[in-house]
Amino acid sequence: MFSFFNKNKKPLTAVINDRAIDVLPKETLLNAALRNNIEFPHSCRVGGCAACKCQLTDGQVRELTDAGYILSDDDLDQGYILACQSVPKTDIRIRLDNPTTALQQLDGTIIGQQKLTHDITRLTIRCDTTLPFRPGQFADLTLASLPGISRSYSFASASQEPGVLEFFVREVPGGQFSGRINQQDLGGETIGIHGPLGDFWLRPAANPIIMLAGGSGLAPIIAMLQAQLAESRQRPLWLLFGARQQRDLYAEQTLANIQQQWQAPFYFIPVLSEEAETSDWPGERGLVTDPLPRLFADHTELSHSHAYLCGPPAMIDAAQNTLLSLGINATHIYADRFATQADQSPQQTQSHATPA
Repeated sequence: MFSFFNKNKKPLTAVINDRAIDVLPKETLLNAALRNNIEFPHSCRVGGCAACKCQLTDGQVRELTDAGYILSDDDLDQGYILACQSVPKTDIRIRLDNPTTALQQLDGTIIGQQKLTHDITRLTIRCDTTLPFRPGQFADLTLASLPGISRSYSFASASQEPGVLEFFVREVPGGQFSGRINQQDLGGETIGIHGPLGDFWLRPAANPIIMLAGGSGLAPIIAMLQAQLAESRQRPLWLLFGARQQRDLYAEQTLANIQQQWQAPFYFIPVLSEEAETSDWPGERGLVTDPLPRLFADHTELSHSHAYLCGPPAMIDAAQNTLLSLGINATHIYADRFATQADQSPQQTQSHATPA
């Protein structure tokens, strides 16, 4: 009896910024929005990034995970929810603050593969048309030789030459997609691009900026910094980059060029977590978060900074906790978690941005 009624349950209605859509039984708000071609900000789809944060102004939802882990108390008090983790229980009304740039699906041609480290390759693609995006966002990529397999990577440079896109692809052990990019010559192969996606970009403000990146998490950071060079005024900036060993450092000349042109104090601090004690490394050692307390003590202006974090989920969580303990407002912390498929349960959809 109950099974019969469940199968025939009617769709509910969600009104998103005055546009009404149908939501199927057990369907999340985000999936319903994307199915109805609404340009809804999103990134990980598993409740770990808050890119799909929106305000529930009417109705009720069932939350698949505890939103209090990622949303602030103020957000929760104002009725904000995560669309990817919310299944409507009634008809609902939603206010969406920041619609993304229009999504596009286009094909490009691989024109370059440059090894940056032993396990990171810069992938360069030329498209017949320009894909507008906000530096910091990402796209889903699909190789013609791997049909049906899509992987997410951040744009690794600001829009400079029309139609040319760059991505940093870190090789994941056993990864079909990342392994092919890092190990095989794919020059001339067709690659599908779906985007732009994500809610990670530099917000306008006058506050100092502190950025933490790990591994290929430098990609969106570099894109954001390059875009800022075109602005008339830069903000004081601290960039901490976490890597294992010296061989894992890369893009140093690119960052040096940006630092030279930056019209405000710019500090670049690489931190190595597994460098041999007997090596000649003169810089910071330990976790990328370790220098934060000292930096905040030496530079009091950092207490008013905006933070941008990009890298593995564990690094993001540790950085957020440290920054909160140092007095940074939770609403001024923006994060993009780079998760592999191994970080997710079989029921969860692909997360951004370094899957296999």
